[in-house]
Amino acid sequence: MAFLQIEYHSQVLGMERQVNVIYPDAAELSETEAKDTDIPVLYLLHGMGGNENSWQKRTNIERLLRHTNLIVVMPSTDLGWYTDTAYGMSYFTAIAVELPQVLQRFFPYMSKKREKTFIAGLSMGGYGAYKIALATDKFSYAASFSGALGLGLDGQEIAENTGEKKAYWEGIFGDLKSEKTAQHLLTHVAEKSDKKTKFYAWCGYEDYLYQSNETAVKELTALGLDIDYHTSHGKHEWYYWNLQLDKLFEWLPIDYVKEERLI
Repeated sequence: MAFLQIEYHSQVLGMERQVNVIYPDAAELSETEAKDTDIPVLYLLHGMGGNENSWQKRTNIERLLRHTNLIVVMPSTDLGWYTDTAYGMSYFTAIAVELPQVLQRFFPYMSKKREKTFIAGLSMGGYGAYKIALATDKFSYAASFSGALGLGLDGQEIAENTGEKKAYWEGIFGDLKSEKTAQHLLTHVAEKSDKKTKFYAWCGYEDYLYQSNETAVKELTALGLDIDYHTSHGKHEWYYWNLQLDKLFEWLPIDYVKEERLI
């Protein structure tokens, strides 16, 4: 497979941005897959403190996918929560709308079909994956690992573990006392979605977001979302998220060639 680091100018953000892409190598695929001109794509989102390099540096993603026909796109939202922020940086629009258009020029064989377009993320990226999938109705599958799915208007649960102050959260979501901030709640976004996306969620028992995930999944399911929810022992760390990658690739509607079959 090929690993590409792309720098491009984002008109939405008004600055140069970087995105990493894993592109399947025809030499490692079946003859049918090698001729594919409609390749499935997965957008993989990082958490707080991460960037476009996080998944490639911290997991075995390249090894896991070396014989699987899937494009993986790894963008960065900085600390912007995949949101069009109150301080004027439109990360949601830049990633959900602009980036797919930019990448189509680089990769014309990347699928434009909803049924072949997926998104997943961890922690902050889990929130982002659900938010983007629900708000755009352009993703058929969306997954979250230890996601901040129950993010509240005051960000209190996460603030206690990140040390971020009220000014930070207001910079992202606006005045926390305003009714307008409700637009950022996943329950609010879910109510307006077409409910056609399939969702996956995992959180560890020892994760500080575990109870939040329990509550959020119940609320989102009650709103009509199809969520394949899993729990097990695990903390808020990369060891467990790396294990979940294998589960994710098995869940997605792709011909995932598991590593043990290649030995």
